[in-house]
Order: sequence, then C-alpha cells, then structure tokens
Amino acid sequence: MRLDPDGDCHLTYCTNIHAGETWEEVQRNLALYLPQAKAALSPSAPFGVGLRLSGIAAASLADEDVRNDFKAFLAERHLYVFTLNGFPYGDFHGTPVKENVYLPDWRDPARLTYTDQLADILADILPDRVSGTISTVPGAFKALIRTDEDVSAMMQNMVRHVAHLVELHQQTDKLISLTLEPEPCCFIETIDESVAFFEGHLYSVAAREFLQGLTGLDEAGADGALRRHLGLCLDLCHAAIEFEDAAEVVRKLKAADISVGKMQISAGLRFAPVGDRTLELLRPFDDAVYLHQTVAKHDGALTRHVDLKQAFESHSAGARSDEWRVHFHVPVFLDDLGEFSTTQNFIREILAIHRDNPISSHLEVETYTWNVLPAEYRDVDVVDAVVRELNWVRQQLDVSDRD
Repeated sequence: MRLDPDGDCHLTYCTNIHAGETWEEVQRNLALYLPQAKAALSPSAPFGVGLRLSGIAAASLADEDVRNDFKAFLAERHLYVFTLNGFPYGDFHGTPVKENVYLPDWRDPARLTYTDQLADILADILPDRVSGTISTVPGAFKALIRTDEDVSAMMQNMVRHVAHLVELHQQTDKLISLTLEPEPCCFIETIDESVAFFEGHLYSVAAREFLQGLTGLDEAGADGALRRHLGLCLDLCHAAIEFEDAAEVVRKLKAADISVGKMQISAGLRFAPVGDRTLELLRPFDDAVYLHQTVAKHDGALTRHVDLKQAFESHSAGARSDEWRVHFHVPVFLDDLGEFSTTQNFIREILAIHRDNPISSHLEVETYTWNVLPAEYRDVDVVDAVVRELNWVRQQLDVSDRD
C-alpha cells in the first residue's frame, strides 16, 4: 500500500511467510490471504504485494498466458506487485534449508538466469510509474568464497544482470533495481562489508568497463546504471543481530552513495545476561529448517556462530558472553518474550530516522519463520499477525490512519 498517495513509497509484507514453492501453491496462498489482509489494511485503496517466487514458480510465471491470468487476478482485487523476493531459489518451508538457501549463489550462472527471469516478470506486472526491486542473496555463503576469482565471478554476474535491467528499462520504461541483502555469516554480512564490496567491486572501474562492453553505454551512462540498478536490501533483523548502530548504518550508506532499494522490517531475538537457564529456554527456537546465526558479544568483541547449535556448543565449552542476538525472525510488534527480548528497538530507531529523512521507498515486513515459531508465540492466525505487524509499522511512521 502507498504510504504517500502522490509518491512512490510503499509498505507491504513478504509472501514468503506462506509455504508454497510451485506457482499453483503460491497462487492458492495469494487468493486465500491477500484479500483478507487488504480488507483489514487498505480496504479502499490498492494494496501492494511483496511476492516471493521460487525458481520453479518463476519458470511457470514466465509463460505469458499464466502471467496475463495473474495480472487479471491482481486487477480484479485491486492488488499490485512492486517488489520480488529473489533470495531463496529452492524449497523454503517444511524441509531443511540451512545454508542451501544461498544456492545457487552469484558465482553460478543459474542465479543470474533466475534473477533475469524475475526481472522479466516484474517488468511485465509492475504498474506504470512505480519502481521495482528484487532482493537477492548477499553474494554467497561466506565459507564458500575462497579466492579473488570467486569475488570477480560474483561481480561479473551481477553486472550482467544490470545489463539486462538496462535493456528492460529501455524497452519497457520500467525501472528495476537488484538489492543485495546483507546477512550474518554471508559474504556480505555487515554495513562495512557492504560498502567495501560496492566501492571496490560493483561500483568499480572494472565493473563500469565490463558494463560498457555489454551495453555500449558511455562512461557516465554505465556509472549511472550501476548505481541506479544495484543497491542494498537493508534487513533490520540482520543489521541488529550484527550490533550495528542505526544512525551509523544510514550515515555510511549515504556517504558511499549506496541506495537502499528495499528495507525489510524484521526483528530478531536478543537476551542478556547469557546463562544456562536462558539457553535452555532458547532450545525450542533451534529448528531443523533454517539457519539461526548467532552473534555473541563479550567485552565489546563479537563472536559469530553459523547456527544455534554451534553457539550452544561454544557456551558449553566455557565461552563467556554478555549478550546474544539470534537470527530468528519474530513478529515486529513483540518486544518482550518473557525470558527474551527482541531487536524491536533497532527498528524503532531506523523508522524514526526514515520518518524524517526517507531511507527507502520500498518497506516490507518479513517474518518468514512464522511456521517454526514456538507455539506460545503464535496465539493469532497468520493474517491477524501480518495485519498487526503492518499496523505497528504504520504507527511508528505516524501514518496509521491513512488508507
């Protein structure tokens, strides 16, 4: 839904909260849940959609007839798609995902093919005069990137995608940007690493010259295209888990002229002090489906664990910690979980900055872990939770009474 009726600022939730990999499954979910959410949140105005498409769903939607049916579905229900989640390519619910969620990564041409296909779909369904975004993996899982050649391969495939976005813009007048989503234990996990990769690789002379060779753009045109079509997806859970400072995040990205194409509004777990009782209560969050990267802080130093299992083992071996933050998305309206708290305050700080000086025009609540959240925290149905989350965000932005 638009937050400013005459502008290009949109708020929605990501449909990856609903389990479904095939287009048929996705379509059933959209037909079931979106009308309910719209009726509660935007009854008299169009409601924006943050659509997650797996590789097989995207392949189905690449068919023009299927896509035309989808556009009719959207029009009949006064819905519109402005952003795609192109992060998880394969299965994302009900089966162990863990670090496979990053595969294929940006070294692999399959990631490029998938993301190009997403851009083609978005260019066709995106409303006129609305910009589009696609969020994607932050390069790769960090442990898999071992050489300069790996980094170069990722950069080149991303620039190849920019060339595709340039062509789409020329052909359709639809402006789409690819937004990399920093995440703990990935190639890009912090804001400092994000700035370093953009400045040293994506916005580099080598990237510009490579894009010129692909598109025929002149130097200024290629520089502009890289900055226009490549940006960041700022996931607030991920940034908070990394103990980032809200004001510094905004300052560093602005100083580097890196656009935040999408801001994912999400919260993670935090607790201090760290003790045996607290960790025992945390064990129900250690599910078999997702990675729950954990960052421990002790005397100002950070230690990163790929998953809760490793964090538990480190504690059992005698490692000392003052505070843990855990990558487990919990509803953004929750701050007090009894023995735990959440990183909600980081969201409040970022949204306060955004309220006065907009950070991104695409805001998306993303609580994909709903189905593995311990039952005591799921005391409402998923639509009610989504509605409550979006209303909470609107309250932080002082737009709760707009439709």
